[in-house]
Amino acid sequence: MDVFIGIDPDVDKNGVAYYVRQTKTLELANLTFFQLFDYLKFAKENKDTNTLTIVIEAGWLNKSNWHKVQYGTSSINAQIGQRTGANHEVGRKITEMCVYLGIDYKLVKPTKTKTTQDVFKKLTNIVGRTNQEQRDAAMLVFGL
Repeated sequence: MDVFIGIDPDVDKNGVAYYVRQTKTLELANLTFFQLFDYLKFAKENKDTNTLTIVIEAGWLNKSNWHKVQYGTSSINAQIGQRTGANHEVGRKITEMCVYLGIDYKLVKPTKTKTTQDVFKKLTNIVGRTNQEQRDAAMLVFGL
């Protein structure tokens, strides 16, 4: 089976979506960095998987201009830049993790649009609550 794992990197908990192409199965989770390592290692060792591809949201591929005050004061802008930079570094480390584990990966620029919970439920038929990180991760792999 072809398995895709979408990852929305985050300093605290990464949004993770596990998608099986043949069965159109979609599972969502939020995992810390080291939980993600164990998860990817397990997924690679799973004998039912023919191909495994990790799709990572790579915000660092977007151009940015953080020295310009865009969202209020320069202090607010600096905080946004700091959080964004930390999340980007987590994404780069996840990329290194894939190389270390010998797993194929693909980097994808994030889109500017976010999927609301209602729209996400209609698209995926997922019941229950989801958070933005999970939805972002799912949108990286859903329908591949």
